Amino acid sequence: MIDLRNLRTDPEGVIKAIGRRGEGREALDEVIKLDIQQREVAAQRDEIRNQIKTLSAEVGKLHKDGRGEEATELQNESRELGKTEEEINAKADQIADEIKNILLSVPNIPSPECPDGKNEEDNVVLRYENFDESSYQEHQRVPHWEAAKELGILDVERGTKLSGAMFVMYTGLGATLCRALIQYGLDRNADTYTEIRPPTLVKTETMVSTGHLPKFVDDAYHLERDDLWAIPTAEVPLTSLARDEILEESELPMKLMAHTSCFRREAGSAGRDTRGLLRVHEFDKVELLAYATPEQSPEIHEDILNRAESAVADLGLAYRVLDLCTGDLGASSARTFDIEVYAPGSDQWLEVSSVSWFSDYQARRANVRYRPDGEKGTAIVNTLNGSGLAVPRVWAALIETWRQPDGTIEIPEPLQPYMRGITTIG
Repeated sequence: MIDLRNLRTDPEGVIKAIGRRGEGREALDEVIKLDIQQREVAAQRDEIRNQIKTLSAEVGKLHKDGRGEEATELQNESRELGKTEEEINAKADQIADEIKNILLSVPNIPSPECPDGKNEEDNVVLRYENFDESSYQEHQRVPHWEAAKELGILDVERGTKLSGAMFVMYTGLGATLCRALIQYGLDRNADTYTEIRPPTLVKTETMVSTGHLPKFVDDAYHLERDDLWAIPTAEVPLTSLARDEILEESELPMKLMAHTSCFRREAGSAGRDTRGLLRVHEFDKVELLAYATPEQSPEIHEDILNRAESAVADLGLAYRVLDLCTGDLGASSARTFDIEVYAPGSDQWLEVSSVSWFSDYQARRANVRYRPDGEKGTAIVNTLNGSGLAVPRVWAALIETWRQPDGTIEIPEPLQPYMRGITTIG
């Protein structure tokens, strides 16, 4: 969540910054009003606590002087003040909870470098790589759901029979290709990122820490009996790995990666193309995440972006990089670059990675701190993350891009070591 102290000291600056997202100021005005009330009530509570402390000292002195009756009178007065203090303290806590609940729904302040805009149409395309629309041949213009069905490597019908719409089943070498992509995504980042295999089901506070709750409750799978949530991305458990902990600055940056299954209800998919692997409820992904100081964050943001880019480039896929505008920015993000691969068969640009810097927004929710070297006290870490390799859409783009005139699929060279010696799916 945003820093309440910043809102307190520079309310118009914070309101203007979040207004770049198209958000109104009503919520922040309410927080400012409640913060004033909370501090006034807290001051009243503290004043009564001081009175009780003074009375306690006087009672002790009276007892020492043998003036028991006077001491009893002051004790009774202290008890009444104690009851009042409890009532006022409860009110202060109630207002503090109201402030927190509002701030949990307020998005992050966008980076000054983030381009202004209302929606995805205003995103800035920074560059195209390996893309020449005229170079694609007729045999590459077959959608992956058709090409894969012919080869028997994707069974959408049985996936739907087992679990419902927007669930799919990979079969044979299609499943092998999934595993190959996962191991490829892990191996190429193992030089500096520590591999983690976190739980796939997490507590509510773990989802709150990243900002997925309460804002995206409709898009999440909830196991009500156990009050656990199926993770929409490994970002969720990795962000909370050091929740309520204090790290040393020497431990930063802390770089982590994880392969997990991910689950999304895709509540906003109405009217969108959901054929094949374009939009599914369950998928595999390799996630990269880092804890960092503010000074380390720009370099790490660039590093994650470079790693995600090179992963698709080395597979021979065309892609583009977008700088997301303020109106399309994720609620928790301060700056995001999207990588989209081109799928020639479905003639679509498919997002395969969002590389984001969250400043201290998530870590403040998760209470992840560090001790700066040579300084007193603690500071809140920054978090950054991005998809190292998201399987479904990369899989789809591979099938379409590497389809041969005879309908077979050539396996890109970097994946061949993970395919049991197979170089062609046919």
